[in-house]
Amino acid sequence: MNGLMNKTVGQLLEEKAVQYPEKQALIYSDRNLRLTYQQFNESCNKAAKGFMKLGINKGDHLAVWSSNIPEWVTTQFATGKMGAVLITVNTNYRKAELDYLLKQSDTSTLILMETYRDTSYIEMLYELVPELADAEKGNLKIERFPFLKNVIVIGENNYPGTYKWDDVIEMGKAVTDEELEERQKSLQSDDVINMQYTSGTTGFPKGVMLTHSNIINNAFQIAGCMKLTKEDKLCIPVPFFHCFGCVIGTLASVSVGAAMVPVQEFNAAEVLKTVEKEKCTALHGVPTMFIAELNDPHFDTYNLSSLRTGVMAGSNCPIEVMKDVIHKMGAVEITICYGQTESSPVITQTRANDPLELRVETVGRALPMVEVKITEPGTSKELPIGMQGELCTRGYHVMKGYYKNPEATKNAIDEEGWLHTGDLAVMDENGYCKITGRLKDMIIRGGENIYPREIEEFLYTHPAILDVQVVGVPDAVYGEEVAAWIVLKENANLNEELLRSFCAGRISRHKIPRYIEFTESYPMTASGKIQKYKLREQSIEKKTH
Repeated sequence: MNGLMNKTVGQLLEEKAVQYPEKQALIYSDRNLRLTYQQFNESCNKAAKGFMKLGINKGDHLAVWSSNIPEWVTTQFATGKMGAVLITVNTNYRKAELDYLLKQSDTSTLILMETYRDTSYIEMLYELVPELADAEKGNLKIERFPFLKNVIVIGENNYPGTYKWDDVIEMGKAVTDEELEERQKSLQSDDVINMQYTSGTTGFPKGVMLTHSNIINNAFQIAGCMKLTKEDKLCIPVPFFHCFGCVIGTLASVSVGAAMVPVQEFNAAEVLKTVEKEKCTALHGVPTMFIAELNDPHFDTYNLSSLRTGVMAGSNCPIEVMKDVIHKMGAVEITICYGQTESSPVITQTRANDPLELRVETVGRALPMVEVKITEPGTSKELPIGMQGELCTRGYHVMKGYYKNPEATKNAIDEEGWLHTGDLAVMDENGYCKITGRLKDMIIRGGENIYPREIEEFLYTHPAILDVQVVGVPDAVYGEEVAAWIVLKENANLNEELLRSFCAGRISRHKIPRYIEFTESYPMTASGKIQKYKLREQSIEKKTH
């Protein structure tokens, strides 16, 4: 396909329902729920009509706070049809974070599940909005959240001031097909349809505004790079609230008519079971997920022979893990994606037929119709091939901006439309990029620039190490010192002394970690990103005690 698709999320789904009415669109293995494209399209129409009946207008903000349940993906495509902007809410949010998001995003409708893991979302909501208990549903007047008009609960129970999901679907029967069609016709491909809050690894999260065109075209190009077609079934254990789940996952599947096979909440055994039972041909995950799957005690008993492709992304992809996913899981065409929410999210991707070296040593090259350049950090000056600098990108995939934050938008996107990623990279003569670190992650020890990624890749080669994260720790003499946080393989034996002797003579002396900590897990965002700043804080704390 040449050029970009000029359509909305709703139009994309309808097109697939006409092309492949009997093909499976959505499969929940554990619920025995199977919908064809025609059936899935119909269920999205019903939800879209329900939202319209509630008085939700084009451009209104609708937030979803739940794990990967069927109603989430239905809402994604229903809002794509009736024009409400889908606000994705992190499942790990607590009261203060939800408070911030509802306020900052001007959410008018909140959809939520009752509980997630051991947390009652309902309790949290009533603590935050006590007025709900006596409020008239659909006509909320809450001083703290002046925009909030509706709360919809997914579940069987009735709660004061709220609608049940099923009631909303029932209400939608009063809206005609013509009214929905009329609404759909009023939508433009460059309207904002999705708003995601950046993980907030620094400062307050910012609302990234993404258009139909941003995410549909990005999803289609991603699917092309991994050779995804209507014959494929994609297992999606990554959270929907993150671009990985709802663009690289659900939208990429629909863009080519593949089947979506979500896993409600990540669990390594559940993923392996789903891939085997549904004969999934593709699997997504962040490196920590693939590590957990490969190290499942019963890994060898699962039949994963159907696997062929997928995406590994979200954080640095260790070379050894990539090799195991190809050789032990059989995903021979698995690709690596690199990007960020602000770029819808993918900027570069390896191709399914790239040689293994390129797929383990780089994050691929720019997607079609996407520009990438490496600049001198803090400037727009392009650097020569092979020199390290900041990766910048321009094209259809760059966000509209941050919601109600023109200053941050201006800092991220320059006057010529280039998005400055804050990531350090090197590009080769064929356009393949290596991410060498974050501008903020770089460790400066005694005037020497040290890139954590380089030390991490070296330490991964130790047979006892399962995972490793390297951070900088302030030091009175050198300015900064290197700290390594290590997760060991089961039953592995390693101590500081043995690790230092492993490093001696194999990496520069100044790169050998001064501080070595063994841990069982890392602090994470809900989307699977490791919060390095927390490791840094913990390192400082340990050093001062």
